[in-house]
Amino acid sequence: MNRSAFLGTTLSLAAAAPAAAQVATPCAQSEDRNTVKQIIAANRKIVSPNGIEQLLSIEVNGCTQWILIRGRDRRNPVLLYIHGGPGSPTMPESWTFQSPWEDFFTVVQWDQRGAGKTFASNDPAAIASTMTATQMISDTEYVVAYLLERLGKKKLFALGHSWGSYLGLEVVRRHPEWLYAYVGTGQMIDTQRSEAEGYAFALQQARVHRNDRALRELQALAPYPGPIGTLSVERISAQRKWLIYYGGLTYGRTNFDYDGDAWQLAPEYTGRDLRLVDKGSLFSLGHLIGVVESVNFDSLSQVGCPVFIFQGEHDYETSYAVAKGWYDGLEAPRKKFVTFANSAHMAMLEQPGQYLESLVQLVRPTAAF
Repeated sequence: MNRSAFLGTTLSLAAAAPAAAQVATPCAQSEDRNTVKQIIAANRKIVSPNGIEQLLSIEVNGCTQWILIRGRDRRNPVLLYIHGGPGSPTMPESWTFQSPWEDFFTVVQWDQRGAGKTFASNDPAAIASTMTATQMISDTEYVVAYLLERLGKKKLFALGHSWGSYLGLEVVRRHPEWLYAYVGTGQMIDTQRSEAEGYAFALQQARVHRNDRALRELQALAPYPGPIGTLSVERISAQRKWLIYYGGLTYGRTNFDYDGDAWQLAPEYTGRDLRLVDKGSLFSLGHLIGVVESVNFDSLSQVGCPVFIFQGEHDYETSYAVAKGWYDGLEAPRKKFVTFANSAHMAMLEQPGQYLESLVQLVRPTAAF
């Protein structure tokens, strides 16, 4: 499968494979890669007296799972990053944007069941039957409770990105008392409406640019996404191929190579971890696609903790308009919707300064209440 086709296989992030796909390229020879990894690790090393830097494997509901804990002051509030996909870990790209966050939060990256280092540490056959919505939500609850106990906190911040925003809102629904606040980026609200909007965007762009090939491939999908139960990896792939090409994943870019290539240099990932990223992504999506296509939070109109939505204005992976419409009707102790005008689905990468400023000025102060 080529890079463009594979990028289309994840429903919400569509970016799991580039790093793994590139491991075999000349620039990624193991000796060179290890040298660069060591340089990056040394550059990012946390040396402050009260800091924390730990890469841990923990048992989560019978599955070995990996977490990365980093922060320059343990007194800071904890922020759990719940990654997208399903099966698209953020840990291997976190070194590209996360370091400034670590002045203000103790940041936790977690490779979910079926993703990244966690996928590489388990027998897929042994966990296949556990790849369900119930289990993924239970895992998220377990990880939150584990972090609160391990780090000696009463509450934490949860940041859900894309597929992770589904898991994040489920924690908000069930355990608002655990959270200072919830932050959603690439927020999933109604998959059916969001997929239809993304398809319409790609089709419109293909017409504007008189791209006959794109038009043929997209028109062959109609009606898209179709009734629940008919969305497949192949159909998603065909839609995402052109949605990404026209900037619906990253505004102004035709692919995700700029970030996917950086995964090769992740200090926390072995060569084997990287080689298995794409396999884990397809494994996760294959088992969870029915969950993803059925996501609908329209009935969740009142929550018990503050909610912040950081949404790229050009996001057609998870619709900006659908997320904003849901937010407008939401009742919460506090809420704020932040638009990232020059971003699509990856606001923390596309506008990292504004994203950090929003976290520090808007979100972090809620830990004082």
